[in-house]
Amino acid sequence: MTSANLLTVEKQGRHRYFKLANNEVAQVIESMASLISVDKDYKKIKSPQLNDFTYARTCYDHLAGKLGVKLTTSLLDNEIIKISGKDYKVTESGQEWFQKIGVDIHTIQQKKRSFAHQCLDWSERKHHIAGALGASLLQLMIEKDWIRKKANSREVFITSAGKIELKNRLNLEI
Repeated sequence: MTSANLLTVEKQGRHRYFKLANNEVAQVIESMASLISVDKDYKKIKSPQLNDFTYARTCYDHLAGKLGVKLTTSLLDNEIIKISGKDYKVTESGQEWFQKIGVDIHTIQQKKRSFAHQCLDWSERKHHIAGALGASLLQLMIEKDWIRKKANSREVFITSAGKIELKNRLNLEI
């Protein structure tokens, strides 16, 4: 199906995520789906149930889950970062924003790893920010006690101070 350009595949670590190649393929699938009769035995595929783990967790060394996606969306909406292919770029105003919270963009860019790339969140099916910038942002949030890690888990939770800071700095409601 990928060679026929019906599906595209996004490789991320050991995982492969498949999606429809374009809107025309989606329209054909939707047209075919209209032929299916929906009765009591029909089971709709559901998203993972929202719980503490799917809400806020780490993904390797960066923030993920609903909180990670909301944070990334807010950074985009506030034009602190912008999408560039599969990466994120920090805007001019974004450099000032990161400097104000204590993240040195120039030092992070010198690291021998991806600066900031899109990471597909398995529970939200949307991207969150990964790479050196995502890791630095998570580390800063932990150091400033905006977020705390749950012992022996990838789960994290946002503190009341974190809720206030994210509201004030990004107009992000948690």
